[in-house]
Amino acid sequence: MNAEDVAQYLQNNPQFFENYAAVLAKITIPHPYSGRTISLNERQLLTLREQNKHLEKKIQEIIQFAHENDALHQKLHQFTLSLFGVIHLADLKNVITQNVREIFSVPHVSMRIWKEIPSNPEVQDFIKLHLQPFCVHQAKLDTASWFGESASHLHSFAYLPLHAGEQPIGLLILASEDKQRFHPDMGMLFLQRIAEIASYALRPSL
Repeated sequence: MNAEDVAQYLQNNPQFFENYAAVLAKITIPHPYSGRTISLNERQLLTLREQNKHLEKKIQEIIQFAHENDALHQKLHQFTLSLFGVIHLADLKNVITQNVREIFSVPHVSMRIWKEIPSNPEVQDFIKLHLQPFCVHQAKLDTASWFGESASHLHSFAYLPLHAGEQPIGLLILASEDKQRFHPDMGMLFLQRIAEIASYALRPSL
């Protein structure tokens, strides 16, 4: 009989511990941290405490995530309100870029509207392939030049294609010196919401 056989027997016969309670009380095992011997009951308590700590940590993470989501929803609402009543394209561009920068604390924001400033045809063709926002660590094609002298210091980019229906109308790019600010594995939901709000606000002026 090996250790696996013993473990299987005890799992299949839980009454063993009731019938041999005295034996159970005498069994000691090494403490997982101090090395001293402890009873099975003490080891079970340690295990429960560790599980509780992990559970508490997970709950705190969920609460923190909920707070962060609530804060982002508030910022999206503020961003939406800031666009009400803005009619002219030039004003909309300024309001969108300025408020994305200020409300969402994005250090560098640039936007091009194809109708107003035709971009590199390669950029337009590239954006046609992307209906959803995406993030990269290196600027695509010549879009780094949109940020002027700051371009060489930027290490993460979020590309937000702007659409009227399925028709591309422009591109909003968020950038940061922080490589972790925008990365391919991050959630895109709030970036998608920003793109949708900006696109909807721009449509009447195009």
